[in-house]
Amino acid sequence: METAVESTSSLTLSLISRGFPKARGLRPGSTIIAGWTGRDRDAIEHHIRELEAVGVKRPRETPLFYRVAASLATTATAIEVAGATSSGEAEVVLMRLDGDLWVGLGSDHTDRQLETVGVTIAKQICAKPIANIAWRLAEVRDHWDRIELRSFAMRDGERRPYQEGTLAAITQPWILLEMYEKRGGRFDDGAIMFTGTLPAIEGVYFSDRFEIELHDPVLARTIRHAYSVIALPIND
Repeated sequence: METAVESTSSLTLSLISRGFPKARGLRPGSTIIAGWTGRDRDAIEHHIRELEAVGVKRPRETPLFYRVAASLATTATAIEVAGATSSGEAEVVLMRLDGDLWVGLGSDHTDRQLETVGVTIAKQICAKPIANIAWRLAEVRDHWDRIELRSFAMRDGERRPYQEGTLAAITQPWILLEMYEKRGGRFDDGAIMFTGTLPAIEGVYFSDRFEIELHDPVLARTIRHAYSVIALPIND
């Protein structure tokens, strides 16, 4: 059984239930990055082969759950990274608060160069931005596949679409949670899971600003978050 560690910092969230917001502090506990969560297994295999071609090791199973430090979760609007080899990924974030499940929005910012050394290291090295709004999972579960996920990045001075699609392409978070717990994982109060992403429209690339968006067309509401990326110099 894995050990859950509580972060020393607290995030302030606005929990939206039945249209009404409620402020709530979250001290992140176990923070999990779920990878290879697409529903189309052939597409996953194709992507694995693409990454193998550039030196990224094949996952031992799919989906695969990576643990990262709880302190990486942040609602800040700027993060610092080493060099310009990282990029963001818009993802639904599953959280447990007071025994209930909530869904929010985050970015699994990852160092792409380090992925060729080890995916776990590449994910651990970057902060994980999270929007400060979350919806009760029970209120969106019946129309989950219709919810839209998208992101935007700056490239050559232009704001460009980076990812776009619906959650129908990604394994549902309650299924991922069941799989995670069957493998011995714990998802206690304060736990956070990034539940997977969509393909990048033009491939992954570094951007000094990344915007993410989760839109519910049924309940007509949207979660948005944006953050700047500050590339620190590498003097090796």
